[in-house]
Amino acid sequence: MNSMTRRTFSATLAGTAAIASIGVGKAAAAGPKANNVVMAHGLFADGSCWSEVIARLQSRGLNPTAVQNPLTTLSDAVSSVDRVLDRQDGPTVLVGHSFSGVLVSQTGLHPSVASLVYVAARAPDAGEDYGALAERFPKPPASAGIVFDGEEGRLSKAAFLRDFGGDLPREKAMVLYAVQQPFRKALVAARTTNAAWRTKPSFYAVSTQDRTIDPDLQRFMAMRMNAKAIELPSSHLSMISHPDAITKLILEAAGHAAT
Repeated sequence: MNSMTRRTFSATLAGTAAIASIGVGKAAAAGPKANNVVMAHGLFADGSCWSEVIARLQSRGLNPTAVQNPLTTLSDAVSSVDRVLDRQDGPTVLVGHSFSGVLVSQTGLHPSVASLVYVAARAPDAGEDYGALAERFPKPPASAGIVFDGEEGRLSKAAFLRDFGGDLPREKAMVLYAVQQPFRKALVAARTTNAAWRTKPSFYAVSTQDRTIDPDLQRFMAMRMNAKAIELPSSHLSMISHPDAITKLILEAAGHAAT
């Protein structure tokens, strides 16, 4: 964006931040009270990235499930989320981190889904070219750290520690680096056909120190979906560095009072 466009965009953000923070509009209240939570991971990760949040949700009596979604094709990943949603026994909060915001948008129309939570996540509109949208914002440093082996991509160790989980203790970040799944190029090129956030109550956690998805892009997507938004001084992995805040947001989306 040129300087005038960026100034205009920043002014718009400032003028609507208060609205987003109190959740005016369809996102002001969650859907039906939910005891089930289904969580999907993004690129460079697996389901273990939700461990801190899972323990906290279980302590509140909720039933969380982390999807081990494949990072192969959009169809494969969507099917993996749908299968888990089919097993839920009542209203469910669907949560996505990073790339899996795409899966939340695509599968969130499932009848079990009561509300949506995006954690530093992509939130494309139906049919939207997310790459073109992202190009309107500064290129995040992590992009330069992606290395490919044929059709498979992963983050280098240096980029993972610095740009993906930069606010985590090194020992914890190294464990997460060891379990990252490679993704296939076909996955990130695919476009969604749904935008569940247009009809389901939506919540968004912005990571203000994110070096994987630009924070202003996150703010733009949160405002566009009229989400109840919070901001955390976090790296891309806010569900690990700020699990209490992410748990509180999920509980709100589920219609449970946070304590």
